[in-house]
Amino acid sequence: MIEVSGLTMRYGGTLAVDELSFAVKPGLVTGFLGPNGAGKSTTMRAILGLEVPDSGEALVDGRPYASLRRPMHAMGALLDAGAVHGGRTAQAHLHCLARSNGIGRRRVAASLEQVGLTEVAGKRIGGFSLGMKQRLGIAAALLGDPGVLMFDEPLNGLDPEGIRWIRDLLRSLAAEGRTVLLSSHLMNEMALTANHVVVIGRGRLIADTAMESLAERFQRDVLVRTPHPARLVPVLAARGAKVSTEGDGGLSVSGIDAAGIGSLALASGIELHELTPRGASLEEAFMELTEESVEYGARPIHLTGKEKAAR
Repeated sequence: MIEVSGLTMRYGGTLAVDELSFAVKPGLVTGFLGPNGAGKSTTMRAILGLEVPDSGEALVDGRPYASLRRPMHAMGALLDAGAVHGGRTAQAHLHCLARSNGIGRRRVAASLEQVGLTEVAGKRIGGFSLGMKQRLGIAAALLGDPGVLMFDEPLNGLDPEGIRWIRDLLRSLAAEGRTVLLSSHLMNEMALTANHVVVIGRGRLIADTAMESLAERFQRDVLVRTPHPARLVPVLAARGAKVSTEGDGGLSVSGIDAAGIGSLALASGIELHELTPRGASLEEAFMELTEESVEYGARPIHLTGKEKAAR
């Protein structure tokens, strides 16, 4: 388990993390989200003891990470896949890490196999692609068979097969009862991988909730299917609902929830075939949650008539 409590970090006059508190629980993949400059990387570095907070604390299984005698047995982490010695082989790199934590050679071989790098174990890391370095970093995180895992942007550089592989890996690790914290800007993948999300902006907590609850919080509309749309639409409109017809004949209804639609249809004797609340996508919910916390927001570009013609 990871526990962050009242974490505050300043760099000169900049407040990077502001009284931040949240917990990452076992058995879940927790997505750690926020705009650029929100304080995610700073918080993850503080969890690993690489940054000293001005106040508050970050604990791994109830203890500061830096106080653990063999920390890789408790927690594995990947913050920067490029932070490796390019002249070493993949196997040598993992052996160095393993020896520092009393981990045997068999575990090194098993970790390389788990991430699909067995065939290149004897090759120098300097010749690896970014995707291969990501896999090596994940192998290093898995070395001690830890109960807690933390990854910062592990999907960068991975091809579609690699992205699907790490998605399945993280979910399987959580299913084993491990604690998994994942930071990524790829919202579609986060929506497929994470069970829970922690959202921060300008160093402060914005949301700490289950993925399903986030979608419900930002419900867009209700999809309704009925063999009698001409009868149902006036009934809904009379209660202030906005109704539009979709291409396949379904009705998009907003301004009234699914329970209210069902009650109105029942009272009017109108048969329903489908009644599905539709929430916002994770990307839409994230954009709405962090709208006031974006540090470097781009402005829309308005082209003149001449510029449009030139394009």
